[in-house]
Amino acid sequence: MQLFVDQLTNVDFSYLDAERGIVGETWWASARLDGGLDDQGMICDFGLVKKTLRNWLDDEVDHRLLVPVKSPQLTLQSTADSVELSWNCQHGTINMSAPRQAVALIDSDHISADSVARWCRQQLKAFFPVNVEQLTLGFTPEQIDGAFYHYSHGLKKHGGNCQRIAHGHRSRIVIQLDGQRNPALEAQWAQRWQDIYLGSDEDVVGQDDQRIHYAYQAMQGDFRLSMPKVTCYQMDTDTTVEFIAQHLANAIKHEHPDSAVTVQAFEGVNKGAIASA
Repeated sequence: MQLFVDQLTNVDFSYLDAERGIVGETWWASARLDGGLDDQGMICDFGLVKKTLRNWLDDEVDHRLLVPVKSPQLTLQSTADSVELSWNCQHGTINMSAPRQAVALIDSDHISADSVARWCRQQLKAFFPVNVEQLTLGFTPEQIDGAFYHYSHGLKKHGGNCQRIAHGHRSRIVIQLDGQRNPALEAQWAQRWQDIYLGSDEDVVGQDDQRIHYAYQAMQGDFRLSMPKVTCYQMDTDTTVEFIAQHLANAIKHEHPDSAVTVQAFEGVNKGAIASA
């Protein structure tokens, strides 16, 4: 007998990739539970399944940087309180130091939906009744008809987990000129912001022709990140989705001064901000 819960929740995070660098991502999480029936005629109560999985994924995956600890691209020093890492990708070297809670150390040599699902299943075994013989967890991206981009960022003023310097999202974008949707502009900006790190000018503590160095102190601790310059896009504000939407609207207005511009910028699945210029 099998119990299923489709699109139980979504997780927003970033991960390290050997070619792409730091990649912002958003996945739907779905679950299957195999087992015998208990004295209530259930494999497991839906309430327990949903609460347990949502809470665990929120705590252990959502808004973290996923690190494949078996990758040869990685140099890692980790304690109970902090983590320092160096990651070699095709664009150059990424260096980060952060509180330990800002990362998930995945027992794999790469990050994929399957490798993360396997790691999650191992961690979750102890959370379900003994009659649950097997938990199958699956991750899938949102189906998007149109343009989207992957971005990572950190929001030092945020009171929750958005303050982590390298977390991200896979987000679609809708651009209208004079009330008409413009797929060409959407594709242009999605290409420009493919696998981008959105940095705030006030978080920059140094840079040269090749690299940008970010640092800030937030409620969870001290964060530092050094990135290849080619993978970064600077904003003169914080990088909340509200500021992102307005930044895009202003930039597009500059290129199309005679048109009324509206931008709907998403932050992961089914949420975001709308701005006009």
